[in-house]
Amino acid sequence: MAAALKACVQRSALLRTGRAVQGLRVFSNGTVLSSENKEPPQAKFFPPLRNAMLPPDTFKGKVAFITGGGTGLGKGMTTALSRLGAECVIASRKLDVLEKTASEITSETGNKVHPVQCDVRDPDSVKKAVTELIRVAGHPDVVINNAAGNFVSPSERLSPNAWKTITDIVLNGTAYVTLEVGKELIKAGKGAAFLGITTIYAESGSGFVVPSASAKAGVDALYKSLASEWGRYGMRFNVIQPGPIKTKGAFSRLDPMGVFEKEMLQRLPCGRLGLPEEIANLAIYLCSDYANWVSGAIIRMDGGEYVFMAGEFNSLQKVTNEQWDIMEKLIRKTKGS
Repeated sequence: MAAALKACVQRSALLRTGRAVQGLRVFSNGTVLSSENKEPPQAKFFPPLRNAMLPPDTFKGKVAFITGGGTGLGKGMTTALSRLGAECVIASRKLDVLEKTASEITSETGNKVHPVQCDVRDPDSVKKAVTELIRVAGHPDVVINNAAGNFVSPSERLSPNAWKTITDIVLNGTAYVTLEVGKELIKAGKGAAFLGITTIYAESGSGFVVPSASAKAGVDALYKSLASEWGRYGMRFNVIQPGPIKTKGAFSRLDPMGVFEKEMLQRLPCGRLGLPEEIANLAIYLCSDYANWVSGAIIRMDGGEYVFMAGEFNSLQKVTNEQWDIMEKLIRKTKGS
């Protein structure tokens, strides 16, 4: 911890002086991330594949609605859906970001991507966005609730407003969008595939991100509940729990000094961070007709992080062969219980 804090101070000094140092990458928001390859050796066995795994035109003639679709994982999923033929509608608060993303994706795929401004915390804004979605593209076949907010903080430092900010975006926002779209689909007699994006600590809980952990757990419960209740209307509900995915937005708030990435890699059995394209591949499968018998599923995609952290003795991988020889001798000498 002392070494990590020292590194934080060093990086803060770099930001103040503005000096460029080899091996560091500075984002415009001030976040410093190391560009050095710090991946454990086993990462070579798990190279990422970025191309879409489903056939071309899988989503031809289908409409997809993605919240938080302008950046990060949302942009990655929108790109994958558009490449496979979907007409996409992306929503977030920042219209300029949405317009830029929509233009980029449409230029690449040739398929329409509509930007719609929406603040998921505001039920009236959500209602207007859903009305606009139906007007420009029709009732959706795919709904991905990806809008999120998070930051690290000791819980004793949280204000009521800090708690409300995260839970309003993550839990209430997901509920507002899901219920508003769902009601319109029921009226139209049309089914759809819904997908929520949460996190592995929605299941385990986690200190220092308590509002997010609580809200994400609520999303998991919401989607499992609606998978049971709204299947009769032709709707499926599933959730992906991603592990650490290297996107600028997430890392700037959760690892603002860029010093915990190496530690994170050590608890990933696959030895590397995930990529947005990998989450996108699982997302497009779950939202496709190939997954028509998958509903109510909560799927972890985390490079093995959850099971590594859960196993009480998994840290013994640090023990060397010489140390194992010594330990084995000591164990063999042990008498009785």
